[in-house]
Amino acid sequence: MVAITTKTLLAEMRRQQSLSKSITDAQAAISSGITLNKASDNALAWVQVSDIGRAQAQQAAWQSNVSYGTTRAGNAESNLSEINNLLTRAQELATSARNGSLNDTSRAAIVEELTTIRTSINEMLNQKDYQGTPVFDESESTLVPVSRGLNLAVVGTRQEVSEGIDVNGTAMSIDDILGQSIAAVQSKDDSAIAAAVEAVQAGQSHITVEQAKQGVRSDRLETIGNRLTEVDTDLTERRADLESTDLQEVISRLQANLLQLDAAQSAFARINQQTLFDLIK
Repeated sequence: MVAITTKTLLAEMRRQQSLSKSITDAQAAISSGITLNKASDNALAWVQVSDIGRAQAQQAAWQSNVSYGTTRAGNAESNLSEINNLLTRAQELATSARNGSLNDTSRAAIVEELTTIRTSINEMLNQKDYQGTPVFDESESTLVPVSRGLNLAVVGTRQEVSEGIDVNGTAMSIDDILGQSIAAVQSKDDSAIAAAVEAVQAGQSHITVEQAKQGVRSDRLETIGNRLTEVDTDLTERRADLESTDLQEVISRLQANLLQLDAAQSAFARINQQTLFDLIK
C-alpha cells in the first residue's frame, strides 16, 4: 500500500512540474509575444517558419543588392548630369570664340576653361567611390542579382558613355571632341571652331541619351526594390501569424493551469500532513 501511495505521489509531483512548466511557457509567450519556440510546439508551423526564414534571408540579400545598385545608379546619374552641364558650358565657350573681335587674352581664357572642363569630365568618367568601385563599369556592365533569375546592369560602361559618338559620320570620344574644340579656338579658324561647336553639340546629345538610359536603370531598381519590400512584408506577416501568441487562448490556458496547480498543491499539502498510519488505514 505504501509503495502504491509513493508512486501516486511521484506521479502527482510530475504532473505539478508539468503544470508549472506550462505556466512558465505561457507567461513567456505572453511576455515575448511568440508561442512557437521549438519544433515540438507545432511541427507543421515550425517547418513553415523555417521555410519563411530562408526566404527572408534571400530577400534580405536581394534587397542589399538593390541598395548597392541604387547607390551606384545615383552616382552615375549625378556624374552624367554634371558632364552634361560642362558640355553646355563648353558649347557656350566655343561659340563665343567665333567672335572676330576676341583678343588673345580672352581667347587664352577660353582655352584654359575648356582644358579644365576636359580634365573634369575625364575625372568623372574614371571616378571611383570610397570602396574603389568605378562609377561607370569598364568595357562590360557588372550584373547585380536582384531577384530569382534576374540580374541587372545598374550603370553603363565608361565606353558607352564617352565613346563612339557620331560626329558627321566620324566616331569620336568626348575627350576627342573637347581636344578638337581647344585646338580650334587656338587656331582662330572660324570654320574649325564652327565644326567644334557641332561636335560638342553631338557630344551633349549623346550624354542626354545616356542620362535617359540611366534613368531607366534607376526606375527599374526602384520598382524591384518596392516589390521586394512588399514580399518581405508579406513574409513577416505570415511568420508572425505562425509564431505570435494568441493572447486570448494563452491567457485562458494559463488561468486554467494556475487553478489546477493551486488545487493540486493544496491537495498535496494536505496529503503530506497525514501520518503513515492515516495512509495505510
